[in-house]
Amino acid sequence: MNSIIHLLPDHVANQIAAGEVVQRPASVVKELLENAVDANASSITLLVKEGGKTLIQVIDNGTGMGDTDARLSFERHATSKINSAEDLFRLHTKGFRGEALASIAAVSHVEMKTKTDDEDLGSHLIIEGSSVVQQEPCVTPAGTSIAVKNLFFNIPARRNFLKSTTVEQKHVIDEFQRVALVHPSVAFKLIHNGSELFNLPVANHRQRIVGVMGAKTNEKLVPVKEETDLIKLTGFVGKPEFAKKSRGEQFFFVNDRFIKHPYLHHAVCSAFEGLLKDKAYPSYFLYLQVNTQSIDINIHPTKTEVKFDNEHAIYSILRSSVKHSLGQFNVAPVLDFNKDSSMDTDYGQNKTTAKIPSIEVDRNFNPFESETKLGNKAFHIDSFKTKSTASWESLYTETGEDQDDLMDIEVESEQISPSLFQAQSPTYQSSGTFQLQRKYIITSTKSEMLIIDQHRAHFRILYEELLKNITAQPALSQQLLFPLKLQLDANEIRVFKVLKESLINAGFSISELGKDFVKINGIPNRLPESETSILLDQLLSDFENDIPDSGFDQTDRLAKSLAQSMAIKNGSVLQKEEQTELVNLLFSCKEPMLTPLNRLVFIKQSAADFDKKFM
Repeated sequence: MNSIIHLLPDHVANQIAAGEVVQRPASVVKELLENAVDANASSITLLVKEGGKTLIQVIDNGTGMGDTDARLSFERHATSKINSAEDLFRLHTKGFRGEALASIAAVSHVEMKTKTDDEDLGSHLIIEGSSVVQQEPCVTPAGTSIAVKNLFFNIPARRNFLKSTTVEQKHVIDEFQRVALVHPSVAFKLIHNGSELFNLPVANHRQRIVGVMGAKTNEKLVPVKEETDLIKLTGFVGKPEFAKKSRGEQFFFVNDRFIKHPYLHHAVCSAFEGLLKDKAYPSYFLYLQVNTQSIDINIHPTKTEVKFDNEHAIYSILRSSVKHSLGQFNVAPVLDFNKDSSMDTDYGQNKTTAKIPSIEVDRNFNPFESETKLGNKAFHIDSFKTKSTASWESLYTETGEDQDDLMDIEVESEQISPSLFQAQSPTYQSSGTFQLQRKYIITSTKSEMLIIDQHRAHFRILYEELLKNITAQPALSQQLLFPLKLQLDANEIRVFKVLKESLINAGFSISELGKDFVKINGIPNRLPESETSILLDQLLSDFENDIPDSGFDQTDRLAKSLAQSMAIKNGSVLQKEEQTELVNLLFSCKEPMLTPLNRLVFIKQSAADFDKKFM
């Protein structure tokens, strides 16, 4: 009988393994950076082009490899980090499966130069699709330089699934940050398309966090520290007032390895219970050290998920430690009673006998006397009677003397807030609308009543207006007396550069865009200055994970994000003129019935519907 089972060729097996290890350019970045750290490098440089689709190069000054080791490193299941099965349960290194370089070489063009300190010449290897094209001696500095070019060149289907350069760049930055944050003793540098995005010198954990996430992060951090027999916990959490709408700044590190753990994430969030706004997420950078035999880190191909032996105890320790830090640094509210010193016990009188209180009675007290004293104030009953019996109509008479007195009174002028809508000739009478529960605008036509959601209506109005401004007719902006300077991290700067032109058309005037800040001189007419930073934070978080390519998709998402943030909120009181103007502008829209997110803006109730309810 013919055998139907056969061994796969090595290049096919390598490509199957590559499907687990190499999902996108960021996967290559993670493996190469971890190998450089395991090689005891003190300086690591990452060069990337087109989000890693064209080039990923990692240069380190680690221990390097000899000729034989350099060649063996590209074989499957070849590693220097474990020798036996027992080593899998006491891991102190990152890459240990021995499949990373073999899998990367199977789907790309790889060029590596490496040399140890005690050798004069290094090794130069060129590998294309698992085939060694060239291996020869070369002159190179001590350490390793490995360049991965044309990722997925031999698997077009996988290459077509890659996202835009901006999205892939974002994932590369994420992996770079995860490795850099946990190794402050190593200097890191990231260069993308010739531009230096990060240059991180050797530092402590706090300085490294500030270097990676931006200068504004320093004021947000609250230190956390706890040490028990089970776990050693250090790190920082963000203050509640700086919580974001996205989950971008949330990092767990276990034994110097980045992990994702929903259960421990819930422990941190529960420590912030009652301190965060609705749909806000806390920031944290927490470093956990546990016994290597108490965790299993080989349950996921990317090693970002781990299994703890005693998760419940770690949950309790983590939650209480974060809660204690928030209270210790006066971030969480505490009970503060104003103690009256007269209530203190005089312990010097502990041996004295108790005194019987004396009772004093004023036997001459007469409540019907013409003058009654209360404290230091005297009230004359006769004068009170005179005022009470006076005609109440005199309260409404105006004399010239009273008018002169009123003219001398100085009152604080009330600041008049600008109208939400520009003045236009109304098509509805102001008496034809009214506001219900500060949420709905009620108006009517000849045969039916309309109940309009004010937030959704304004959302639709602003969306169509912004879409017109961005694509056809740039909007006017109101100039600020003092420029607004916002501190941004590397990811936010990357997003801002992509959206800069569209934001200018929407009404923003941007005078300077630096490495970690943006300076704004003007904002859209209908945007209050106090809400500018909040709106931009929400906008950047909306585009943080995915930025569509240039075109309508990007413009549409930008208009939706801006319009939803700028629209009046439910709970806002609208004057009659504003209600009328809102209705007029809504029904001048191309699609007044639905919001840009396809939700109903208003509902109709006809006279027949009311008749049925009264039957």
